Formats: sequence, C-alpha cells, structure tokens
Amino acid sequence: MSGNDKIKEAKLEYPRKWDFTIIGRDKEKIENAIKEVFGEKEHSSKFSKTSKNGKFNSYSASCQVESEAERDEIYKKLSNHNDLDYIM
Repeated sequence: MSGNDKIKEAKLEYPRKWDFTIIGRDKEKIENAIKEVFGEKEHSSKFSKTSKNGKFNSYSASCQVESEAERDEIYKKLSNHNDLDYIM
C-alpha cells in the first residue's frame, strides 16, 4: 500500500471539533471577519501571536462541524474574506 492509499483510507468522523488558524493584518478586522463568517454558529476564537516583523496577526478559531461539507464551507468563506490573508 502506498502513502497515497493510506491517506485516502483516513476518514474523519463527524461531528467533530475543528480548529482554523486565521492570519491577517488588522486585529479588529480579523475579529470582525471571524464574527461575520461564523455568525450565529457557536465558536471560540482567540488571538495567537503577531509575526516577528509585526505585519501579520494570527488567531485560532474553533467550532463543532457536522460534516466535511460544513467544514469546507467555513474554510471557503474565511479564505474568500477580503480582510483575511491566510487560513490553515
């Protein structure tokens, strides 16, 4: 079995808690974007750190996702938000 076959076999079970790392430039805009994307969905978020040069700020946001589709939809909304630079 190749490494790729092992990856394909790994299935995540839902519902499950999912953590997103969110990186942007302006802390207030990042916080507002998180509130906007998650809306009424119960979630937690907290500031993580500022980059060495002070240009970027990172936050951690977590929520319970019911399916891969829901997880992907949240990721897509975060990724497409103009005030956010990078999502992991």
